[in-house]
Amino acid sequence: MTTPRRMGTEQSKTRHQLLDIVERLMLEEGYAAVGIRRVAREAGVTPPLVHYYFQTLDDLFIAALERRAEQLLTRQAQILESTEHPLQVMWELAGQPAGITLTNEFAALSAHRKNIRSHLAEYARRYRALQVTVLTRYLERTGRSMDGISPEAAIFLMTAICQVRIREESMGMTIGHAEALLLVDEFIRRLQGEVPPAAPAPAVTVDG
Repeated sequence: MTTPRRMGTEQSKTRHQLLDIVERLMLEEGYAAVGIRRVAREAGVTPPLVHYYFQTLDDLFIAALERRAEQLLTRQAQILESTEHPLQVMWELAGQPAGITLTNEFAALSAHRKNIRSHLAEYARRYRALQVTVLTRYLERTGRSMDGISPEAAIFLMTAICQVRIREESMGMTIGHAEALLLVDEFIRRLQGEVPPAAPAPAVTVDG
């Protein structure tokens, strides 16, 4: 994974403004709307000034990805490690539409740019590892069980449900969404002891 050479100061107000514009354009219009000239125009600066901070368009995208990913990793590590019910928090964080939309835009962009794909994959692995570690510690601390479902599988399924829901809702498709959300909510409540476990089915006997 190649890290772009940083230009300009990391804490520059102008640099952060440019990255804010990249995020906004990706959320409102998609990654294809982002270009050096467009970002410069939105910021009220010249394209050479954008190039002062970011040599190429890929560098601009990678910087936006890195900034957001590091912020999320730091924030969510603090939240997950301090909360009493980490799975509930993971579910709520995973369902934030803006975060999912931006992630989906970076994923679509990475299909065409290998360098960006490697950065996105690295941050995704780090975040998934953090989630697994926090949930595993929670299960060990509380002695609770997820009925044979591994932490890795539970986190992956929750993430997948949230991403598919947002994508389908953007197309006006909602069949099964409410039922899936209810299923996950009930699973989490049972894990947290808020709902008694389901009674086992009565044994079936055959006469004769």
